Amino acid sequence: AFSADLKPGQCMGRRILNEPVVLFRTASGQVAALFDRCSHRAMPLSEGHVDGEILRCPYHGVEFGGSGRCTRIPGQARIPPAADVRSYPVHEKDEFIWIWMGDPEKADPSQIIGNPEHGDPAWSWRPYYMHVEANWQLLVDNILDLTHVAYIHANTIGGNPETHFSADVTVDYDGRKVTLLRKMPNSVPPKTYVLAGGFKGNVDRWQQVEYEPATGNILRVNAGACDVGTGAYEGRRDNGFVLLNIHGVTPETETSTHYIWTICTNAPKESGVPDVLFDQFYATICEDEVALEAQQRRINDTPDMRFVGIASDGAVNRARLLVDAMRQAEAPEGAAA
Repeated sequence: AFSADLKPGQCMGRRILNEPVVLFRTASGQVAALFDRCSHRAMPLSEGHVDGEILRCPYHGVEFGGSGRCTRIPGQARIPPAADVRSYPVHEKDEFIWIWMGDPEKADPSQIIGNPEHGDPAWSWRPYYMHVEANWQLLVDNILDLTHVAYIHANTIGGNPETHFSADVTVDYDGRKVTLLRKMPNSVPPKTYVLAGGFKGNVDRWQQVEYEPATGNILRVNAGACDVGTGAYEGRRDNGFVLLNIHGVTPETETSTHYIWTICTNAPKESGVPDVLFDQFYATICEDEVALEAQQRRINDTPDMRFVGIASDGAVNRARLLVDAMRQAEAPEGAAA
């Protein structure tokens, strides 16, 4: 979730990796996460309410602290240890609330990816949440194969399809991170870019995607354009327009995903461009949602049919191999991942 989603005294339910979880923020501002089931009669704790530093079950008033410890059972002094519920490590960083669903001893907040643009006054940003009826890996695939932009987003950020399919593409892989870089020199800017950058002619355009799942299931997409020949591909982008999309992909079930994402831009705030840009890119992501859910419906209809690879799948294939390797490394000895 976003930090702003939870004010002191609020709670919310989420299903993550098929497990029901309740997130809540105490009166002192601490965020906690518990298994969303009261140990007494299985009431969802997300239906309860926060009182000071505890979360109270709405059924019989059983109370729990952020550690999952049952702190009070009305009408009795003794609290059996079995009344405790599972807690999950949580951490806030750069306006995101992170949760660790595995062994608490292996939780390491220092490994969480940074998104400093959320706190940088030079950037404007807007948060969004979508519940997408599609498997989480389809969302990752979608961001790592940006050739789809030419068709799915033809009316917004697409531009000429030939520009996308003839782009200069490199895929780097170091065993932990997949980086996709697409260069589209001397191309016609889409209308969204013209609005943001004020371009009068063709541009040198780029799209860079970074995906390092060990630091959190987030993809960072740096995209933008500069006037032709002004140094966009040598790192001189001050004269242009930069758009950063941060895509947080949180699996809910095998066929549904919490899509927690932001749009950030360095376009001047006083120009009014960021707000117009955010509205237009929201429409763009809605186009992705429609496409992804259509994919999932057909996969559900034909679960035994395999995908056929094409040339633009390079980064997608690397990412899937990386995730498969991580899954295999975590599997119990002798077990299939």
